[in-house]
Amino acid sequence: MSKKNDLGRRKRQHEFDVQREKQEKLKREQKLQAKKSKMKVDSKDKKKKKKGMNFQVGKKKLKTKMTALTKAKAAQAMEVDK
Repeated sequence: MSKKNDLGRRKRQHEFDVQREKQEKLKREQKLQAKKSKMKVDSKDKKKKKKGMNFQVGKKKLKTKMTALTKAKAAQAMEVDK
């Protein structure tokens, strides 16, 4: 009987192939899982920078309520200038 047709040999070879395929599948799944978890961690850790927010162009208008005392002082200062 030839080695190729030996039943025990074919059975062992088949089991070996099945085991190897399982290991390869497990490795692929672990790599994919690691890649997904890495992407999740990176996206949370890094904060996006706001571009163009460093410099202010122009002035902001402030709305302030003047008290009676400050209105009187302002009126008095205007009279001195005239």
